[in-house]
Amino acid sequence: MCKRRRDIRIGVLALQGSFIDHIHILQRLGVTAVPVRLPEQLGKLDGLVMPGGESTTILKLMHNFNLAVPLKEMARSGIPIWGTCAGMICLAKGIYNGMKSLNVMDMVVKRNAFGSQIDSFESNLTISPLGDKPFPCIFIRAPFIERAGLQVEILARLPNGIAVSARQGKLLATAFHPEFTDDPRVHSYFLKMVGSSA
Repeated sequence: MCKRRRDIRIGVLALQGSFIDHIHILQRLGVTAVPVRLPEQLGKLDGLVMPGGESTTILKLMHNFNLAVPLKEMARSGIPIWGTCAGMICLAKGIYNGMKSLNVMDMVVKRNAFGSQIDSFESNLTISPLGDKPFPCIFIRAPFIERAGLQVEILARLPNGIAVSARQGKLLATAFHPEFTDDPRVHSYFLKMVGSSA
């Protein structure tokens, strides 16, 4: 049976980056959203968000705080996990500079694929599970998906065909930052993934 939204508990990885913004949107949507910094805080979660930030720092802290192994176990046990920007990098199987990721999503991503901070941009894109209304996608030192395995469904592409969002089972990845917009549709989509699993 699906849980009621008020009974859903979402963890947001709070090692670095835009975790507060995700927590605020999730709380507005009526779920319990809590920061996660230690392995023992991963218990009793229905889902987890891995926010944008500095991927090298997040991955280093993830290993330093002994979170990498339990996060892999969460992903492989079917608990929904959503990675945005740096979070997408952390989920990926391969990263172009050879960093050690969680290796749970069958895709290769390229870090800082569009340039530096000054090359940040916004693009209104169609995200397939959200319907025809475009979503305001904000890209900040963003990655993109270079290659994806057969089990990975591409959900959104830039006009030039570059893949910027994907789903593999209960894993969701976005190269952009939905938490910096007033549009909660991607967060609501993730909660539907969580609700169907809970």
